[in-house]
Amino acid sequence: MPPPSPSDHPAFRLTLLPRIFRVEQYKTTEKIPSHFLELLTGGTSAQSQGSSARRAPFVSVTRTDEEVSIVYEVEFGGGGSTSNEIEATSTWRCIKIAGPMDFGITGVMCNFSMPLKLASIPIFAVSTWNTDYVLVPEDKASNAVDVLKADGWAFIDHETSV
Repeated sequence: MPPPSPSDHPAFRLTLLPRIFRVEQYKTTEKIPSHFLELLTGGTSAQSQGSSARRAPFVSVTRTDEEVSIVYEVEFGGGGSTSNEIEATSTWRCIKIAGPMDFGITGVMCNFSMPLKLASIPIFAVSTWNTDYVLVPEDKASNAVDVLKADGWAFIDHETSV
């Protein structure tokens, strides 16, 4: 089934998350830093640095036969990659597609990414069971929001400030 128009479907509403993200790459021979494993299991590191408030952090660990990629919120600290670390200036903002989406809907990522492609805004996508999270370079976040709005996507919540 083709995707509905983004402005007509509540699952396709967008939120620009207020936090800053990083992406790190590790060799498959490297151990995943224990800090990230604690974040995945809700351990003691799942507390924002400098804050007593606890909330579930965003962290995604993907392992293939070629690499390990870790996406995480900067406020929860990095794992300190010793090799192949992405430059410190590589910070991202995250646009969350509201979801949940039926697995039978096709073309969502294509329709979402096409206007960004035309505006020369790179993306890094992370998918979950419920929805998709799309990272855009921090310095292009405002432009990404404008481009997506012009394409008919609707932003919700107070988190859309850039």
